[in-house]
Amino acid sequence: MTPPPQCLSEPSLAITTESLTAHDLYNRLLVHEPSEAALADSARFLEDQLDAVSAEACNMPDNPAQLTAWLDRHYADVGEQFAAYRAARRAGAPREYFSTRSHALYFLRGVAPTKLVDGAWLYGLTRRWHDDRYYGLIKTYLEELGDGKPEDNHVAMYRQLLAEHGCEQITGLQDAHYMQGAIQLALAYNAHRFLPEVIGFNLGYEQLPLHLLITAYELDELGIDPYYFTVHVTIDNAGTGHARRALDSVTSTLPVVGNAGDFYARMRRGFQLNDLGMGTVDVIRSFDLEAELIRILRAKSVHGRHAHADYCRVGGRTVNEWLTQPQDIGLFLQKLEEAGWIRRHADPRQSRFWRLVHGERAEMFGVFSPYELQVMHDWIAGDVVQQFSAYDGDASGAGRATALAGARAMPRGRRYRSRLAGASDAGAFDTAAAQPRDENGDDFDAELRLLRHNVARAGSKEDAMELLADMIGPATHHTPAGLMATRMYTRMLQQRAGWPVA
Repeated sequence: MTPPPQCLSEPSLAITTESLTAHDLYNRLLVHEPSEAALADSARFLEDQLDAVSAEACNMPDNPAQLTAWLDRHYADVGEQFAAYRAARRAGAPREYFSTRSHALYFLRGVAPTKLVDGAWLYGLTRRWHDDRYYGLIKTYLEELGDGKPEDNHVAMYRQLLAEHGCEQITGLQDAHYMQGAIQLALAYNAHRFLPEVIGFNLGYEQLPLHLLITAYELDELGIDPYYFTVHVTIDNAGTGHARRALDSVTSTLPVVGNAGDFYARMRRGFQLNDLGMGTVDVIRSFDLEAELIRILRAKSVHGRHAHADYCRVGGRTVNEWLTQPQDIGLFLQKLEEAGWIRRHADPRQSRFWRLVHGERAEMFGVFSPYELQVMHDWIAGDVVQQFSAYDGDASGAGRATALAGARAMPRGRRYRSRLAGASDAGAFDTAAAQPRDENGDDFDAELRLLRHNVARAGSKEDAMELLADMIGPATHHTPAGLMATRMYTRMLQQRAGWPVA
């Protein structure tokens, strides 16, 4: 999967917050070593966002003593609401979130900037491994990273999910889509200045939202593996999971010396940062099938406006002429329909235009990604889209139904894990490796050999943990070297008393 685009160079001076966009900051922070300019901008960005929420009402109790009852009440309310949702669905109510499969894939793309930095807000605590007050929060971060196992790493999971459905090219999103990801990355690199805000944000993010349960339920109905979402339901539980750990971290980090009230007030402001940007429900509600198809075709027109022959004319214009006027793409679709190239509200295979873009022998094979084809397919199918939910070569839906039946015969989560069976190299080396290995190997293993070598040469446990912390940042923890570093860091965290680890 192609990662989000990253800037190749940084300006020598920090840009002003007035001209700083969330998307720009996101790209500048999602690198192995963000520049000093990016770090300075990220701190100012956080200050601006905290100012923006300071006048808003806060759902977090103003007294720490009320937190436990508040958390328990929240989980009870969500449980009751989800039970009512399921009862309505069993009684025949339609899906509440996703009208079509393309709608669901649109959602996966829309929340990708946030999901691809899952857990990042806690990264800044990894260098405080020797302080017991932060052990639980660091453990939460490592669990977001799957403790170094690729099949359990949340970012790796989401990248796999996007790639499976042809959604890995994340383009055409608004700046608001990047707001939450930018906030989380900014917290990652500014924990030393915004510690209470990090802890408060974590408390808010680890609560179970109703939309997570409904999302998983409806994705499963549409044949999209919900494991990434269901795993958050279990791991974030309020009994022993991340939600309870987040609650405990609030009380364990309140200062004994100094003003605990001010510290807690800052936690509450950090909690409010969860409300900024486009959330799950916002992304879902923003879907407009025809508008999304037009956006896709406009983006394609840049590369296709000189690629078509001139013998075919639609509405009095050649295809190239239409594509040189991207503002007219909506009218172009209308003319294609009037000319019989597209038959709306019918089996897409009956449309000549669809046969041009889909199928191994299609003249435009490979021009559109699987996601883009799904959008086009659902738009053509229109009012009968529920009969043709996929474009896998069997528009009758029979093949799709068979595939879904086979998938559902496998327990949730197994579908994802089965695709990564054997992908983990956890057994290929000592996860606490303190001795160099045989340096003879090929280029594919060079980075891992060098990492083992550097850890083995570290003069102390502190030096080794510092080196490993550099490798488990938001931009690298899901890579082979980052996964190895996570396993080594996790092992040494569990055995904090000794160095080197046996």
